[in-house]
Amino acid sequence: MSLRKVPDGPLRNGFTTGTCATAAAKAALMAIIHQKDFSHVNVHLPIDKILNIAVHSCEFNENRAICSVIKDAGDDPDVTNGAEIGCSLQLTNQKGIIFIGGEGIGTVTLPGLDLAVGEPAINPVPRKMMTNAIQKLIHDFDLECGVQVEIFAINGEKLAKRTLNERVGIMGGLSILGTSGIVKPYSVSSYIASIEQGIDVAVANGIDELVINSGARSEKYLRKKFPKLTEQSFIHYGNWIGETLKKISSSEIRKATIGIMLGKAAKLAEGRIDTHSCISSWNKEFIRKLAEKEGYNVEITKQITGLNIAGRLPELFPFEQSEPFYNALLKHCYQVTKNIIPHVKLDFYLISKTGEFIKYKTNDIC
Repeated sequence: MSLRKVPDGPLRNGFTTGTCATAAAKAALMAIIHQKDFSHVNVHLPIDKILNIAVHSCEFNENRAICSVIKDAGDDPDVTNGAEIGCSLQLTNQKGIIFIGGEGIGTVTLPGLDLAVGEPAINPVPRKMMTNAIQKLIHDFDLECGVQVEIFAINGEKLAKRTLNERVGIMGGLSILGTSGIVKPYSVSSYIASIEQGIDVAVANGIDELVINSGARSEKYLRKKFPKLTEQSFIHYGNWIGETLKKISSSEIRKATIGIMLGKAAKLAEGRIDTHSCISSWNKEFIRKLAEKEGYNVEITKQITGLNIAGRLPELFPFEQSEPFYNALLKHCYQVTKNIIPHVKLDFYLISKTGEFIKYKTNDIC
């Protein structure tokens, strides 16, 4: 996701790349049928709602049309906001609908997704949306033909570099996504879906050991400790440790290593599995009592309440493997996590801002 300022007032919904592709495909077939272009088309969404979508460009002849739509993500900081998503639609003699991935659309190269290897990354719900729209027009106008639908995304390959597509084996471009047809600003659903997708791909490719971490920085440090693991073994949980663990609990993963930094560790230790700063903040009193139980004197424990962020804890407790405070913190993190994934062998690494590690020492042998 790109960074955009959160606007004041109510946030505006947008629409998905799947809705864009459906609008472009419908506009293209309508242009062929009526031999004219359309400035807007209605798209029926899976949530039983209709959106009126502006058509950005349209060229056509008797058997072929190329139309495009500009993706509007509303107030969501979406990588594809403003992207041009289009459809080159060709009438064919053989009945049926064939989907092709054009310029900027990725290709599935690994098992584990909802699409077969070799297929263009046009997800099932957008395919159904396009199929329904096209079949209705074919029926309404008694067309005796089939349709070839080639979806494209201008600069899609470049935009895809800012997504996790390559990690799950979608190479060469964007995915055409969407389950509801709309984009809700700052929704967590897309991030959680990418976590689940990553775990599914890992399992489908014979991986039973994962290293889960908050993001790119912590992964960079962890990769040095696990050089033999493939890219698909590393999963970013972001702020959704709980959702990641729930997915692991229902999978065939046998071992998980969790890399975590102090801010999230302070929350997880107390049992907060959603660590986003908008949802939860670290409990200084909980951390103070934890240090107190480890025998630290009052002069030190009182200073905890004066820290504005948990990342400053090394000012009081040296970031060293032998420091009792950190092992106590990780013990709590371990216990919270183990309750969710009891059957999975579990390792914990606390990571400093500069890449040092403290490993939780346990006799876990499951």
